[in-house]
Amino acid sequence: MFRMELAEKAEALADGGRWDLSMDGIFMRNALGDVVSCSYGNCRMRLFKTLMSNSCRLDCKYCQNSAYRRQPKLSYEPAELARVFMHFYARNMVDGLFLSSAVCGDPDSEMGRMLEAVRLLRESYRFNGYVHFKILPGSSKELVRQACYYASRVSVNIEAPGGNRLSELTTGKDFELDLLRRQSWIARMKPAGGQTTQMVVGAGDETDQEILETADFEYRRMNVSRVYYSRFVPVEGTPLEGMRMAPPERERRLYNADYLMRFYGITLSEIEGIMEDGNLPAGDPKARLALKCFDSAVDVNSAGYDELVRIPGIGPGSAGRIIALRERGLRVKCGRDLRSIGVALKRAEPFIIIDGGRQGRIQGYRRL
Repeated sequence: MFRMELAEKAEALADGGRWDLSMDGIFMRNALGDVVSCSYGNCRMRLFKTLMSNSCRLDCKYCQNSAYRRQPKLSYEPAELARVFMHFYARNMVDGLFLSSAVCGDPDSEMGRMLEAVRLLRESYRFNGYVHFKILPGSSKELVRQACYYASRVSVNIEAPGGNRLSELTTGKDFELDLLRRQSWIARMKPAGGQTTQMVVGAGDETDQEILETADFEYRRMNVSRVYYSRFVPVEGTPLEGMRMAPPERERRLYNADYLMRFYGITLSEIEGIMEDGNLPAGDPKARLALKCFDSAVDVNSAGYDELVRIPGIGPGSAGRIIALRERGLRVKCGRDLRSIGVALKRAEPFIIIDGGRQGRIQGYRRL
């Protein structure tokens, strides 16, 4: 059984780490804080998300753990955190750990404490499951190497699209030296689960174009497997507490555009072509691209792969299946055929011709 003060500490430190994103998922509450249900590879898992410490010397204007805020300063000892996690794990409440921390002093000292906790899990408790480890800005190359060794996946939050934007939000982090340099080390070290990163959306005047340009750089140059977009939510006691929160629709549009870049072969320059004053327009970016790209409806039985994946409702998998049918001498003859291979027909119908004819219109759709 946990002492009451340890349970309260666990809940407070879990709450302090809730803005760090790891994977798509659903948050749940229990006696010891937030657990996120998420996916990794083809597996579904539940992560215990927590901070090692919530006491921070950095002055990030958007952060609930920044030096601006007055709150109880809490931290785990390494053995204590390992014990809390194993309490969850032994009761089949979680499958893995997501560990981050505020920077309360020297980043190497805090990184060392985090690593000791993970080392105890791996070596003393024989835990071989998933561990996501947040690399602290400014930490040493040797400690980054150790994190890559012990963790399943690591990440460095770059927070903003470039040094100028980051300097508007904090004076304590150097974009090139503290963040990008660590990412470049990780890219060369090649941890088993790769690395991810995160940007805050709407805490400054950055545009969607700036954000996606930075994401494109992260994918191409830093070998990042995923960029997360965390919409700004004002926190009481910070300099930005009076700002409006970023709309969820903006975050969703960025994820949609990001997905097109990563999986559809759609270039950043194409996405920039639909932007208005550097920002994505309202609605689904793929539908906007299709309206700009196609002068007339596309025959699914003759269109190439690159055309097919640009049609709303047709993804890489269903586009590949349409091509595979064609290579076997078969044709798509009706909408039911498309549904059977995974096409979202209602989204695709305004843009396609099937077997020589346009399909029935759905009221409210724009005609090409």
